[in-house]
Amino acid sequence: METTDKTKVKGGEFLIKETTYQDVFIPEEFDEEQQMIAQTCRDFLAAEVYPNLDRIDKMEEGLMASLVTKAGELGLLGVSIPEEYGGFGKNFNTSMLVADVIGAGHSFAVAISAHTGIGTLPILYYGNEEQKAKYIPKLGSGEWKAAYCLTEPNSGSDANSGKTKAKLSADGKHYVINGQKMWITNGGFADIFIVFAKIDDDKNLTAFIVEREFGGVTMNPEEHKMGIKGSSTRQVFFNDCAVPVENMLSERENGFKIAVNILNIGRIKLAAAAVGASKAVISTAINYSNERIQFERPISKYGAIRYKIAEMATKVYAVESANYRAGQNIDDAYEALVAGGMDKSKAKLKSTEQFAVECAILKVWGSEALDYVVDEGVQIYGGMGFSADAPMDRAYRDARINRIFEGTNEINRLLTVDMMLKRAMKGELDLMTPATAVAAELMSIPDFAEQDDTLFAAEKKIIQNLKKATLMVAGAAVQKLMMSLSKEQEILMNIADMASYVYVAESVMLRTEKLVSLRGAEACQGQLNMMRIYFVEAVDALQKAGKEALWAFAEGDEQRMMLVGLKRFTKVEPFNVKDARQQVAQQLIAENKYCF
Repeated sequence: METTDKTKVKGGEFLIKETTYQDVFIPEEFDEEQQMIAQTCRDFLAAEVYPNLDRIDKMEEGLMASLVTKAGELGLLGVSIPEEYGGFGKNFNTSMLVADVIGAGHSFAVAISAHTGIGTLPILYYGNEEQKAKYIPKLGSGEWKAAYCLTEPNSGSDANSGKTKAKLSADGKHYVINGQKMWITNGGFADIFIVFAKIDDDKNLTAFIVEREFGGVTMNPEEHKMGIKGSSTRQVFFNDCAVPVENMLSERENGFKIAVNILNIGRIKLAAAAVGASKAVISTAINYSNERIQFERPISKYGAIRYKIAEMATKVYAVESANYRAGQNIDDAYEALVAGGMDKSKAKLKSTEQFAVECAILKVWGSEALDYVVDEGVQIYGGMGFSADAPMDRAYRDARINRIFEGTNEINRLLTVDMMLKRAMKGELDLMTPATAVAAELMSIPDFAEQDDTLFAAEKKIIQNLKKATLMVAGAAVQKLMMSLSKEQEILMNIADMASYVYVAESVMLRTEKLVSLRGAEACQGQLNMMRIYFVEAVDALQKAGKEALWAFAEGDEQRMMLVGLKRFTKVEPFNVKDARQQVAQQLIAENKYCF
């Protein structure tokens, strides 16, 4: 496989190219200024959010809006907004760091992410100069709050099927909007709504910037939700809402494209927030395990508890590694596009769009890692974990929405494969040449070359083989099923999981290799152990997904040959996972918090 040039990396290429550790960014490399921004976020949560979690969840009138205003006064809403509009103009990975830290803020994190992401970015990236000058400074300062109105009662995952209508007024000065939106985050206090509607009989949506003050905007009472209870969630109704024609965002029928591209950003930011939330839960669970005495010993002394702590930390370390790798890819792509003469706003969109595959993977992996963490957090607390008075109650309920937000995990799994195959069909991503090479390799005698015992050699070989396994299954599925593959959702999700494990496992390896290069192996034993623990999970899970896919579409000699190939490509040397977990857990328990 050829090696990547980090300035020319394309989304999805991780499956067919090798990346070196020098070309990835790891969170340990954040500079002093970025660390100060992160600390400001932590201080804000400690001073303003954590003491008021119960008040927030009770939807105390005006509280959430005031917190968003205070966050704006500290500059937390303007990290990625250009300086000419009153922001700090920081790069994408800095905004990822903010999302990560604020992610531990429960309902507040949801309000902030909706405002700074899907509420603000459509105007920043698609607005004309007049629109940006009017709205972005006030959104960045927190003076105005934003919401995003896409979902309708009968259009969720199928967003473009929305029924909200916009009709040009007789005098040609306004679009009159009528329709209903639901699950609108920040709906109760937003000043600005990004609203998607179809003009007349258009096939595709158009986006509009709607001010609450325009009139014709009403809403139902707050929704009663399982979790994120403090997040304002309303049904919003537009009844002859007259929107000035100059408030159309971008071009007519470009709304669906806006929605899709903004959701790419929302997906990877959700993964970052899930990491931040997970770290907080792990620290709380470790602290409790050190204090809870059973059979005259802290429960942190028991192997069953240590297993949970190590697994929780390993999953989070893995997703975090992939998050900032993808974030740096987006930053590198942006710099390259701007250097090539592209407008900065278009470059921001294009760079994220290029890595939409990775954004979809990370949304799934981040939300599912958090779900695992909160579930085991409850378990470590035991009976107290089930008490509404203990901290795991809120964490457990708040986490569940993340597998539905920003496109369900099922949709994102399907998108992962769909986007890769479409890029392959356009010639943007050559998947079939390496897939054909793997098929030919199955007919050859396995390579029994002398084993390389150098650090990371085994992991690099495993990654190469996991890529081959994924290409083999995906290539065979495309050739066998052809046009009907799009209807085989179970097989597509199998392939998505295979590709996702490849991406995240490789990211873990690259982060750990870079850390070792900076600090030495002795100082990175915890990270090395987590890498190896994750590789065991990845190999087993990828083999299972591959096997299920092959059982579903292949048969006879072809099936037998590919199953043998799958076994060959998922072969690993025995590794004492128990001892590795013990060592990881002991380090965390000694620190009494998540410390990687």
